[in-house]
Amino acid sequence: MHKMFLLLFICFLLYLNIYPQNENDSIEVFIIENFVTPEPPYTFKLTFFTSSDCKSRVIIDAKHNFDVSTSLAGTHEAEIDISKMNLKGELIPFVVFVEDSLGNKFQSEQYDFELPKEVKLESESNFLLLCLFGGTVFMVPSPVYVKAKDKDYFSLTKEIPMLFIRSRGYQYPTGYFSAEYSHIFNVPIKNFFRLGYKHIIEIPGIEYISPGFNGFTNFKGFNGISPEISLGLFRIANTFTFYTRYRFNAKPGEAGREFHEFNFGLYSGFFAFYLN
Repeated sequence: MHKMFLLLFICFLLYLNIYPQNENDSIEVFIIENFVTPEPPYTFKLTFFTSSDCKSRVIIDAKHNFDVSTSLAGTHEAEIDISKMNLKGELIPFVVFVEDSLGNKFQSEQYDFELPKEVKLESESNFLLLCLFGGTVFMVPSPVYVKAKDKDYFSLTKEIPMLFIRSRGYQYPTGYFSAEYSHIFNVPIKNFFRLGYKHIIEIPGIEYISPGFNGFTNFKGFNGISPEISLGLFRIANTFTFYTRYRFNAKPGEAGREFHEFNFGLYSGFFAFYLN
């Protein structure tokens, strides 16, 4: 009797090996490579395997649809010219769709590929934009309204984003570290240097909300902290974001030296370095 059960069990295992999946099992997609060539013509190269022979296609950025394999295959390769797609952002999402011999259709998880900077700028780089970009980053400070006790002041400040934390999205990073110089007019302590971190949370209706925290100094003994909150309101030429910000400044241990700042400006991470 035991030998009969053992024989039946072995036959069952052999059946599973011969018929490992039924008609409704999904087809797995295994990405081998996906990248964009660094020089023109900019080409997205994609190679992947599938767990069963199937037809396949890829959708880039949720709107650009391309056939990869029009007949049943287990290895799939594509070279797609993306130069004229007007893609935006650091990371571009794509999804693979497959269809088996019975007509069953399956969708992969979302993947992404990184654009070379030349591609990101191709549809945006005109002379006016470059002038605006250069002037904004290197020359033009943001105007600031400063409130200290019962007095009002005017200030100019210039923030330079330096180090970004990459996100899974492709509009904004998770956050960034920045350096900032501020000059307040008609006060005894006029100049401040700040280092800080801003966290970016994308929300519907506007671009983002960004809480942040800074340390500041005038290099002459006036040192403090400055928590802040920013709202990214809208994008300009797909390169800048117009924002407004509130910041509270205080020197710990010395009451009465607090002051408030309200300002607006243009955010851009074009020259920042990214952490993976």
